[in-house]
Amino acid sequence: MGRIKLSTFVALTMDVASGSPRRYFFEIMSHFATAEHEKERLQYFASPEGRDDLYQYNQKESRTVLEVLEDFPSVHMPFEWLVQLTPPLKKRAFSISSSPLVHPNQIHLTVSIVSWLTPFKRTRQGLCSTWLAGLSPNEENLIPCWVHKGSLPPPKPSIPLLLIGPGTGCAPFRAFVEERAAQSARESTAPILFFFGCRNEDNDFLYKDFWLKHAQDKGVLSLKEGGGFFVAFSRDQPQKVYVQHKIKEQSARVWNMLCSGAAIYVAGSSTKMPADVTAALEEVVRQKGGEAASGWLRKLERAGKFNIETWS
Repeated sequence: MGRIKLSTFVALTMDVASGSPRRYFFEIMSHFATAEHEKERLQYFASPEGRDDLYQYNQKESRTVLEVLEDFPSVHMPFEWLVQLTPPLKKRAFSISSSPLVHPNQIHLTVSIVSWLTPFKRTRQGLCSTWLAGLSPNEENLIPCWVHKGSLPPPKPSIPLLLIGPGTGCAPFRAFVEERAAQSARESTAPILFFFGCRNEDNDFLYKDFWLKHAQDKGVLSLKEGGGFFVAFSRDQPQKVYVQHKIKEQSARVWNMLCSGAAIYVAGSSTKMPADVTAALEEVVRQKGGEAASGWLRKLERAGKFNIETWS
């Protein structure tokens, strides 16, 4: 068995730079603290009485293992304990945002650079997205990766598509649109109705030129071809506007797509968005289809034509 450097082992397996340690980590640290005031504080954090203070110090501030160890310099934890208690470095999953038909030897990803401020105004950054953003495109970079079959089944060219993908949820739909545009050059294809959402038109309009190009003339997103492209900019006006509002505004188009046998795809944040979008679609179905349309979405889901892919 080959040898591996300790630094390489830590870098590839242990999330010391972004993962927050659990309460048990502080309990074990207290046994190896040589400074009395540090030992007492660690014991307090590990106790039921210190649970709230630990939450404020650790989870709410997204403290990392490295930061915690730096805050308690008298702690010299044996490496075998550190390996067991440090959160493992998790793989990051991204949706492929390119068509294999258009880019047979490439994989495109849509990655949002994660950055936020803690309650104490400390800047925190995502580990993987920040690393990727720091790579130079002019240099050769080795990026470990793997390809898994996604949860969104690729649609047949003959099936109309109703796509809802705010933010980076647009990633798989860029691939869908690119694929269908290539298919339309050699065969008849069904239209695509796409609802995209972001905060600001100037800052967050991902792939703006790409969408607008395919929404013109006889593009697969064009109104002329029975499709459409509609954007919700949630922060560009006093009243917040989201994709579900645009779905209701375009209820006639949505209903026509559903009546023509469209498959629905939803992708994006796993917070409120999927539920809000589903509620908006149900409202459109009730308004346009009446009682006869009861259970429409459930029937589509059972038929494999209502697919949702979300992430936190």
